[in-house]
Amino acid sequence: MTTALIYLVVMMLVAAVVFLLASVVFGRGEELPALPPGASPTRLPSSGVTAEDVRDVRFQLVVRGYKMSEVDWVLRRLSVELDDLRAENAELRERAARGGAGE
Repeated sequence: MTTALIYLVVMMLVAAVVFLLASVVFGRGEELPALPPGASPTRLPSSGVTAEDVRDVRFQLVVRGYKMSEVDWVLRRLSVELDDLRAENAELRERAARGGAGE
């Protein structure tokens, strides 16, 4: 009985050492270092959002995924940008149609 108990304790110690060693060597599996609490990597320019800006968006990670308020903010910001672009596009088409019809 004591041999089995000693074997179990030794196996637990070996597992703990292997786990700690792997944690030190490989880290937490993140590509970037963790942000300080309250900091947000989510940034977009105030106007003229480009495809590159959207590709560069990063969200703060929380327990169950991305921080919902940041994702909502980006979606609202992009929807305003799309509405502005569509309105400008429609205005330019209308102007082009009036210019073409007036000639």
